[in-house]
Amino acid sequence: MNKSIRSRALTGTALALAVATALTACGGENTSSGAKAADSATDTPAAVKDPLVASFDGGLYILDGKSLEVAKTIKLPGFNRVNPAGDKDHVVVSTDTGFRVLDAAGQAFTDIEYKGAKPGHVVRHAGKTVLFTDGTGEVNVFDPADLGAGKKPEGRTYASAEAHHGVAIELADGELLSTLGTEEKRTGTLVLDKNNKEVTRNEKCPGVHGEAAARDEAIAVGCEDGVLIYQDGKFTKVDAPDDYGRIGNQAGSDASPVLLGDYKTDPEAELERPTRVSLIDTEKKKLHLVDLGTSYSFRSLARGPQGEALVLGTDGAIHVIDPASGKVEKKIPAVGKWQEPLDWQQARPTLFVRGNTAYVSDPSKKALHAIDLATGKKTTSVTLPESTNELSGVVAGH
Repeated sequence: MNKSIRSRALTGTALALAVATALTACGGENTSSGAKAADSATDTPAAVKDPLVASFDGGLYILDGKSLEVAKTIKLPGFNRVNPAGDKDHVVVSTDTGFRVLDAAGQAFTDIEYKGAKPGHVVRHAGKTVLFTDGTGEVNVFDPADLGAGKKPEGRTYASAEAHHGVAIELADGELLSTLGTEEKRTGTLVLDKNNKEVTRNEKCPGVHGEAAARDEAIAVGCEDGVLIYQDGKFTKVDAPDDYGRIGNQAGSDASPVLLGDYKTDPEAELERPTRVSLIDTEKKKLHLVDLGTSYSFRSLARGPQGEALVLGTDGAIHVIDPASGKVEKKIPAVGKWQEPLDWQQARPTLFVRGNTAYVSDPSKKALHAIDLATGKKTTSVTLPESTNELSGVVAGH
């Protein structure tokens, strides 16, 4: 079961390092961002095309999206998480001090930061990016197209009634769906209009966690007994087949009305390693379980370009599921067999999908693979200097 982010506190020295954001060229010498700013324009590094960003213990790798070669190494202490910002250049990094915006194409942090303890979910939908800061309950909404200006975009803010491990998403019409809860208990969601005035709420979603959007803007959040769907101004609860059937992580696609979710049934487990995933049909308001015959982790779920459901199993394969039928259509070999570690912050194979390419990390071998989803063939594989943890990249559009 996922826990809220508990980042390690930075020492004064480490904080200075983080603020300075020392940059290391692959195989080169360290140069500070301040020194970079003083360099002439001719020394500006060439933009990285379709960059990926991988975290490791002590920093980040910026990688070329095609060759997978390390373009830049950025030193950054603490446990850091990476998410697409919503444009072709930037990635949002959750750090010990808050959300920081990394110009991955330009290989440097910007001055844009949303400070706050325990930065959590980053959600992209309908041309907006939404940040939820667990330690404060603050929600920030902005247009990722404005990040190119290099300064914090003008955007919408909302303060939750109480701080909690939450998530929020802005809909195309400007409504904002945000979770309800406290540090001890999470109960459901509320919906606000453009002026942050409450429109409706539903508190029949115990342990609410995670979100995903399906075709026709059906928004679902996970519960400990199913999912809660919001669409066309109405909430619909879809119950799990078990009394305790927790869905905490979901992946959606505009190409499909069916959402992919995890599925856990043991509330007492230190770490449950489920073999079943959930498929939530937002049109029929039904939930279907698929047994993969192998376990997976919260970093295993993704969607393909045609809306296909993708799960990276601990058997080392990407399981390609037809979301309409629930049939596993094929298994694509990706990495060796692995087991999910007890500590959720520890590294494990991670799946990130962009277009027709699945990127899969193998931290046990310090490896990263690019796999063509159509052919199932590995197009590129590299060995990195350090074992990576999180894996993400730029994703333009929503």
